[in-house]
Amino acid sequence: MAKICFLLADGYEDSEMKNPYEAMKEAGHEADVVGLEKGAELKGKKGTVSYTSDYFISEVKADDYDAVIIPGGSAPEALRVHEEVVQFVKQANDQGKVIAGICHGPQVMISADILEGVNATSYMGIRDDLKNAGSNYFDQEVVVDGNIITSRTPKDEPAFIKEILNKL
Repeated sequence: MAKICFLLADGYEDSEMKNPYEAMKEAGHEADVVGLEKGAELKGKKGTVSYTSDYFISEVKADDYDAVIIPGGSAPEALRVHEEVVQFVKQANDQGKVIAGICHGPQVMISADILEGVNATSYMGIRDDLKNAGSNYFDQEVVVDGNIITSRTPKDEPAFIKEILNKL
């Protein structure tokens, strides 16, 4: 059983949190919602789901987790400006932990400066950001490069989830 950190803030893409979260739990993995404050109710941008953060980012360490999942929507933009989030993702990458981002999720990876020379994909709107971060951009449903897993949009969730589970 793996322990997974879901990095989350308000405005995430509902299904990009809900479907991977449920899939990880169904597979027997432990999943924590980690945000910018503890006990906060975090709402999806479509309003179909909400989660309460289990931990404030400063309460957790990369050592505590086997994987970090970053759903898309506008949440990654809110997360990436917090140094504790950036350092957490950097440390997880340094430790070779699985880091998975879908849609805008790779924005946090860009801020953590972990995509140089890495094959990746994302929502088309941040394609140039990935390229400017030194990533090799591919327009495909899921790209796996070492410990990094990226996907584009909600329609790619099945492939995204499958690759995360394969890595765990």
